[in-house]
Amino acid sequence: MRYLPKSPGERAEMLREIGAAEIDDLFSTVPQEYRLNRDLHVPRQMGESEIVDFFRQAAAGNAAGYASFLGAGAYRHYQPVIIDSLVQRGEFLTSYTPYQAEISQGTLQAIFEFQTMMCELTGMEIANASMYDGSTAAAEAAAMAVRITGRAGVLTARTVHPEYREVMHTYAQHQGLVAGSVNYGEGGRVDLADLERQITGETACVMVQSPNFFGVVEDIPSIAEIVHAKGALLAVSIAEAVSLGIVRPPAEADIVSLEAQSFGIALSYGGPFCGVIAAKEKYLRQMPGRLAGQTCDSLGRRGFVLTLSTREQHIRREKATSNICTNQALMALMATIFLAVYGKQGIRELALQNLSKSQYAAGEFAAGGAKLLFEGSPRFHEFVLQTGEAPERINEQLLEGKIVGGLPLRRWYPELGHASLWCCTELNTREQIDRAASLLRHSLEEALSKA
Repeated sequence: MRYLPKSPGERAEMLREIGAAEIDDLFSTVPQEYRLNRDLHVPRQMGESEIVDFFRQAAAGNAAGYASFLGAGAYRHYQPVIIDSLVQRGEFLTSYTPYQAEISQGTLQAIFEFQTMMCELTGMEIANASMYDGSTAAAEAAAMAVRITGRAGVLTARTVHPEYREVMHTYAQHQGLVAGSVNYGEGGRVDLADLERQITGETACVMVQSPNFFGVVEDIPSIAEIVHAKGALLAVSIAEAVSLGIVRPPAEADIVSLEAQSFGIALSYGGPFCGVIAAKEKYLRQMPGRLAGQTCDSLGRRGFVLTLSTREQHIRREKATSNICTNQALMALMATIFLAVYGKQGIRELALQNLSKSQYAAGEFAAGGAKLLFEGSPRFHEFVLQTGEAPERINEQLLEGKIVGGLPLRRWYPELGHASLWCCTELNTREQIDRAASLLRHSLEEALSKA
């Protein structure tokens, strides 16, 4: 009776009330040949301790102990245990949109604190907490620039995450935008000469990513100078939020889109993640999503309100700035707790650790026979390796040694040949890096001997 809502006596009483002798009478309209008159073929019931033991044994069959060097927009970082402890509290976990400020002060304050932290990190003046992820935030940033400028052209650097570019292409083709792309130069950065050639008086914005998809830090001030000279806006996408611990924020940008997954949010097979848009305050009215604000009540006490909410659920559809952003307050809360736990100095130290491990790994892999592309350009914790052997073949051999190798790039950048994108975070130990370098060296030597 533990899981059944009604006792036998209660069910008998209900049957008498409706004039039925037994439950089967309720199914009299179902032909006899279609009724199941036997017990279900299911295992016997198990005790709680048996169920726990069953799942432990099943979990033992999972692949474990692998070292991963994958990044490309989804990053493995340590998640402080305090995050799960706090976000699973009922008042946070079950809350939805904070429409009624008087009973949603905790949620609104969490959003407000998140917005404040995002502004401090990005160098912008306002930020929202309502985007799905980094890709939709980038697309919404471009759409926001189109509304601000009244122009229809959007130029996107080829160094922007390919999947972000695909999302932006979907937006462009259904909103009548004129999309173009800007190539990269030998250093893996935006080709400034190509940008100069392509930008026109009809360009609404130029979208770049920094650190870009190759892990290279872009020259944002130089790009901004070219963009602003044409009256366009500069939108900067940031796929790796931890980089802001040491990389100078893109203060010259007009709009910044950010993926905050690295701030204590699990990979979870690709989501949910945490997108952000930050911008100059003068563009406030064109920002999608929600903004929580701080105020005082009639007694002078500090309070929080939903200051701006330009969604179609709140205003006329034709006036809405976006109809796809939802309440990502729980994801924003996780990022807020993460940042509060680490603090300003902790985030810097975390970023430095990512940088140093990446530098060490790149050197070891290059010493083993791989070529490090874009070597002279500044980068964070990702780098591109070029090999004589196809990356897919190398990754198969690495997997045998419990190493998840880099991401093959031929699909998006065929001109780079046998190139792959590798990433190191604080979770990659020196022992893992040395083991990966050794296996990579062995794989390349074996391929060379066969040739």
